[in-house]
Amino acid sequence: MLAIIGGTGLYKVDALEVISEIEVDTPFGKPSAPVMKARLGEQEVLFLPRHGSGHKFLPHEINYRANIFALKKSGARMILGFSAVGSLREEIPPGDFAIPEQYFDWTRGNRELTFFGDGIAAHISTAVPTCPDLTRWIATTAKALNIPLHTGKTYACVEGPRLGTRAESNFMRQSGCDLVGMTNIPEVFLAREAQLCYATIGISTDYDCWLDDPAHHVSVADVIERFGASLETAKTLLIALLKSPLPKIDEEYRQALKMAVLTPDDAIAPEKLEMLAVLRE
Repeated sequence: MLAIIGGTGLYKVDALEVISEIEVDTPFGKPSAPVMKARLGEQEVLFLPRHGSGHKFLPHEINYRANIFALKKSGARMILGFSAVGSLREEIPPGDFAIPEQYFDWTRGNRELTFFGDGIAAHISTAVPTCPDLTRWIATTAKALNIPLHTGKTYACVEGPRLGTRAESNFMRQSGCDLVGMTNIPEVFLAREAQLCYATIGISTDYDCWLDDPAHHVSVADVIERFGASLETAKTLLIALLKSPLPKIDEEYRQALKMAVLTPDDAIAPEKLEMLAVLRE
């Protein structure tokens, strides 16, 4: 099943018929909101607003572990996220979409980054953190709709909640990053630990602040206005995706834990084994 994580402004999708709202208990606390199970035609999906209903949580306040665990426990096997991003490249103008292929972690240690520890030692490979099959599916659909979409990009995740300085913006550009945002880490890596195929559609809202012209420097008002203007296009793309068959995923991608867990099962506490069983499904 596909799960959708809605970013800023995307707290529901009117075209979806709500089947139920699932209150999920996780070992990591409550997710941002109840998991919505919904339908479009014959396609059933899960939906979760990343920042909660009404945008209650700052990026570092989001319970990423509970969100990903709740989606996996509810039946998700793929995750499609939507995120507002700043563009660090002139060829990705505001309004264009971009799918990150790689990530660079510029957060500052205020987020719980893994399901493991506390009795389970595991080291997941993130050399290929996003799912190529999901990316191709999205890109093919966007092309058919003539929606500008860039692939193969690198996303720098910053701590926030403040917007960055020009020095930081230029440093990330010079480090090879193409996009900047505040929410995809640890989300993408937790999805990998949960053996979920993951891709996110970044909606470019601005050029961050690296351009010399102050007229291009971002403000919160700019982000909301530009992201809102792009949301209808994002919803059009999402509906088209849900009307098409889900992509066939390479099964090897869904075996990320196979060689990652070092602790033998007989040395793991029962409650931790229950948690691990959900991640292994």
